[in-house]
Amino acid sequence: MKKNIISALTFVFLFFFFLPSISGNSAENPVYIISISGSINPGSADYIKKGIERASEDNAVCLIIELNTPGGLVESMREIVMDMLASRVPVVVYVAPGGARAASAGVIITVAADIAVMAPGTHIGAAHPVGIGGKEISKTMSEKVVNDMAAYARTIARKRGKNVDWVERAVRESVSITEKEALRENVIDLIAPNLDELISRIHGLQISGKGALEVKSAPRIRLEEDLRTRILRTISDPNIAYILMMIGIAGLYFELAHPGAVFPGVVGGICIVLAFFAFHTLPVNYAGFLLIALAIIFFILEMKIVSYGMLSIAGIVSMLLGSLMLFEGEGTYVQLSLKVLLPTVVFVSGFFVAVSALVFKSQMSKTRTGAEGLIGNVGVVRSALEPEGKVFIHGELWQAVSDQPVPEGTQVRVVNVVNLKLVVERVSESRGLS
Repeated sequence: MKKNIISALTFVFLFFFFLPSISGNSAENPVYIISISGSINPGSADYIKKGIERASEDNAVCLIIELNTPGGLVESMREIVMDMLASRVPVVVYVAPGGARAASAGVIITVAADIAVMAPGTHIGAAHPVGIGGKEISKTMSEKVVNDMAAYARTIARKRGKNVDWVERAVRESVSITEKEALRENVIDLIAPNLDELISRIHGLQISGKGALEVKSAPRIRLEEDLRTRILRTISDPNIAYILMMIGIAGLYFELAHPGAVFPGVVGGICIVLAFFAFHTLPVNYAGFLLIALAIIFFILEMKIVSYGMLSIAGIVSMLLGSLMLFEGEGTYVQLSLKVLLPTVVFVSGFFVAVSALVFKSQMSKTRTGAEGLIGNVGVVRSALEPEGKVFIHGELWQAVSDQPVPEGTQVRVVNVVNLKLVVERVSESRGLS
């Protein structure tokens, strides 16, 4: 009897505590939300990848990506699209808030979503690849790049059941449309003014291969970027990467020129490592990087070789050209801003030129310390030179020798120093102060 009571209590315990959590699991599954604002780069790609992985691990109902982007790196965009297509969890891309856009790479990301939504007052389009500074790239290269991007866009649009013709026009002709036109053209699925309305509108929708969305009562969890993602997103900005490289170069040079300073070397080392990590994620033109390295070599040689400023000029020109050529990619978001480039080149070049000038001045100036610094100075004989005696100079008594006798109190000039013994000559016959 006692055993039956224990069994019954155990069953009741399991029923009330474990079974509800299993049977009600779908009602408790969350909706995850992440926000992407700014260019598409390795940082944003990493953020979305982690968001999809977290949503899959926690059996989330769906992942909503709030998107506002002018575009970005093609490789980062492709990584995002591949993660979205492979996701077990439905992915909703929501172009918001009002005034936001999904341009260039943002077009493909929006189309690749299981459900594409836009807020009122937003627009989408202009996915045509552009070259450095937003200029058109060469005709042959343009055809290759555009054809490749158009084929990729068609594939994604066809897979998601979107308007293939319009998506191709966005790539080839840079067309842009508003949210109402996008809905009419079957580029997006819905228009929602806010997140609450979006949740209400997508509730119950069937997603091919992923079932129906039960999101109305699901808790909403906003996933924030972790420290690693924030650092990656920040340094993936070419302007930040460029500044880090310049600080690293200046810090390491200062440490090598003044061993033991420590702090400049530590800061320089950290900055140069971060810069190279950023370069790994950015489309770097290594000809530009080599020109900057050559500029540093010119500045160092200026300290060793008397070129009367020619090497410094060559270094400045080389650094400017290298900085202009450092990044190559599609769109202005992978180009150095002139507001960053010019002051940085001026500052770093000025730093190296100033150091070179100081080194050159010290090399050319007369020695003022030690035995060599005594040559040419005038002292007073304190012990007659016959031919050897003592001379008072620079507040000290020195052993001195002369090729002719010199009486005490006579002014003499130092002409040489041999084994810490002064070789002097008489300045005048007049007697000085003793």
